[in-house]
Amino acid sequence: MAHPKHPNEFDPLYVETFDNSHIYYEEMRKKCPVAHSEAFGGFWALFKYEDIVRVQTEHENFSTAEKNVVPPATRNQGKRPPLHFDPPEHDVYRRPVTPVFNKSRMAVLEPELHRFADELMDPLVTAGRFDFTLDFAEYFAARAFGLILKLPLDMMLRAREVQVQYYRAQMAMDKERVIRWSDELYRLAGDLVNDRKENLLDPNEDLISALLLAGENGEAISEEMVVASIRQFLSASQAAPGAVLGSIAAHLAQDSELQQNLRDNPHRIPDAVEEFLRLYSPYRVFARTAIHDVDIRGRAIPSGEPIAMIFPSANRDEDVFENPHEFSMDRKPNKHIAFGRGPHRCPASSLARLELCVATEALLSKTASFELDGEIKMTDWLEFGPSSTPLKVIAA
Repeated sequence: MAHPKHPNEFDPLYVETFDNSHIYYEEMRKKCPVAHSEAFGGFWALFKYEDIVRVQTEHENFSTAEKNVVPPATRNQGKRPPLHFDPPEHDVYRRPVTPVFNKSRMAVLEPELHRFADELMDPLVTAGRFDFTLDFAEYFAARAFGLILKLPLDMMLRAREVQVQYYRAQMAMDKERVIRWSDELYRLAGDLVNDRKENLLDPNEDLISALLLAGENGEAISEEMVVASIRQFLSASQAAPGAVLGSIAAHLAQDSELQQNLRDNPHRIPDAVEEFLRLYSPYRVFARTAIHDVDIRGRAIPSGEPIAMIFPSANRDEDVFENPHEFSMDRKPNKHIAFGRGPHRCPASSLARLELCVATEALLSKTASFELDGEIKMTDWLEFGPSSTPLKVIAA
């Protein structure tokens, strides 16, 4: 029996500013928390924290293997683990990755990240005006992930350029450019894997070696899947840190009192980062596909239809967070889901947190003050955060 045509209840293609999405999402939480949209071929959007946690954790009802973003970011180039696999297949790819991002490993990388941040920030602050997203955040995120991949400088610079160009194409939702730079990411990932096959490193410290040496029941992960996995990590490592760093800079630029508080109390930067992650969750449209007909808040969602999880809405849900639009470093517990929940929770969250803390500290410590120097421009739909954050700064 055919399902009836669904109404168009949510428009994802509105003109977004730094603040207006939160007003729109609050209205959706109150009036239509499970909404259907005709955009991108049709999909469902969830706005409530509880529903999004459910969809992330019930992998027996909601699959990530079919459609995991809305709309699909690139043409069909095959599955990219671990995101494109459900448990238990997912576990084969996820298990070797986890040790590479443990806290002791992050402690070793921290001094180098500080050096990268200083190297990028110093000339920008000296100039007095710069775009924090385009001139700092994008390049810092790419270089940070280069450390995880243990890349030599020439390969790190190549990786940085490809990652930045792919991310900018995604933000512009320019299909031709997205495909071009996605192909470049695959070529880059293939070159990295070929090189590492001949020079294996400690799998507890090197992501590529960890995947090449992993496997279960005597069977290794295929080289094709290792390349696809590295391709996935290259993309993800750029998108989230770049978006949320722009949001942090924009927020601080409009709150001089908070700027000074964090300069005077840098030990509170990690607490501030957690609250920034809640307020400005960078992932917006990770999706799942209903494995069979399901019911969410009385809405019947047919099997095979994509369901987008609106994380920036969930993390401001009034039923979970008191005064959800207010910034509070003392929010305890802070149950935000910026890194997701369940089997697909971001495996690199420790690196992301470290990147955000190091970058925020660099911006604050090297300036006496800073403010916005023009219009904040937002990314298009796939991520939430600025694509341009112009600042005017006074050096410390």
